[in-house]
Amino acid sequence: MKGRVTVTLKNGILDPQGKAIEGALKSLGVAGIASVRQGKVFDIELDGAADKAKAEAALKDAADKLLANTVIENYRVEVLG
Repeated sequence: MKGRVTVTLKNGILDPQGKAIEGALKSLGVAGIASVRQGKVFDIELDGAADKAKAEAALKDAADKLLANTVIENYRVEVLG
């Protein structure tokens, strides 16, 4: 079974890397960019049977303990199958 954890900065937290990407896109002539916020994506392969609830719990545990700094970041977990 596979899962995905997507980590993004909370609203109101400064994102200098996102601002740098935004500036670079504009300098490259990419039109229509209002703002950019960067994040991280973790694709994780899980052991065991296809129990979606256990997989989701394991992904949340991983995000809470290591993958996300929950003081300044939000995360979303997805069980991909």
